[in-house]
Order: sequence, then C-alpha cells, then structure tokens
Amino acid sequence: MVLLKVLRKQKIKESQARVLLLGLDNAGKSTLVAQILDEDMRSVAPTFGFQINTLTRDGINLHIWDIGGQQSLRPFWHNYFEKTDFLIWVVDACAPARLDKCIQELQTVLQQEDRLIGTGVLIWINKVDIGRENISLIEERLEKEVLGTLRENHNVGVIPCSAFTGEGVNEGLDFVCDEIKSRLFVL
Repeated sequence: MVLLKVLRKQKIKESQARVLLLGLDNAGKSTLVAQILDEDMRSVAPTFGFQINTLTRDGINLHIWDIGGQQSLRPFWHNYFEKTDFLIWVVDACAPARLDKCIQELQTVLQQEDRLIGTGVLIWINKVDIGRENISLIEERLEKEVLGTLRENHNVGVIPCSAFTGEGVNEGLDFVCDEIKSRLFVL
C-alpha cells in the first residue's frame, strides 16, 4: 500500500513539465504564450528577464518559462536550463537576415549545455502568416546545419506556426505533450 502511494506521488510529480521558451528577440515568443493562454495579444510587450505561465494540457502541467531573447540577456540563458524537460526554440520567419544568428545561438545553447541533453526540442517557425515564403529556406538551413546533430540527443519537431492566427500552435503543443508523455511512468 505504501509503495502504491509513493508511485502515485511520483506520477503526480512527473506530470509537471518545465518548458523553456527561447529564441532571438522579436521572434514572437511572448505572443505565442498569449495565444496558448488565450490572452489578448494586443497588450504583449517584449520580455525583459523572464515570465512563467502554466498551462494544463493532456493531463500535464506545462510550466512555460518565457525568457527574453535580447542580446544582453542571452549570456544568462544557461541559468534557466536546470531541470528543463522540454525546449521550444522560436524562429522568426520574417527575419531571414537574422537566420544565421538564430542558428548560431541555437547551436550554442544545445552544444554547450549538458543539462539539456535528452530534452525534447520543438522548433516553431513563427509568423508564417506574413513570412510563408521563407519557410522552405529556414527548414533547409535547419536541416543542413542543426537537425542532424540535434537528433542525436533529442526528439525534435519543426512546425511552422503563427502566434497571431494560431496556425500550427496546437500541433506544436501536441508534439510537446506527446514527447513528455512518452517519458512518463504511467500507472
């Protein structure tokens, strides 16, 4: 009986997931959080520092850590990696000129941080409602420069989305929840 109580407590504990939301500034991370939480997107402002929001989906409490992407904050990202269960990286489909920097920062995060090994990774290519013509270019570059190495240590999904219209957002959240559930102990 005691063992059953311990197992139930462990299951409850494990149905919590820490999701880190990263990407360059102005990629639309905070707007994606507003879309996910069904909040008014007109009042979204850039995140300076971090914000934590919780969403319950498919029986999992997703604690979403929205971390500011400004250049001055990026050296501090590593402070948030501890106990991360899932990483969402947001790419701005309307900023192909910043794609080199975006890929470089993603590689830095994943190659230099042992604390993220084994986490699931979702790459949301955001703003497809106004930057759809850049999706194939971004996907090709990600495949060529990041995804091969990334797949060695992570379950990876790449999903085009729009924080404004909601396109691809549910598919991304389904990917996150499915990947997290695949690692949970189920009674």
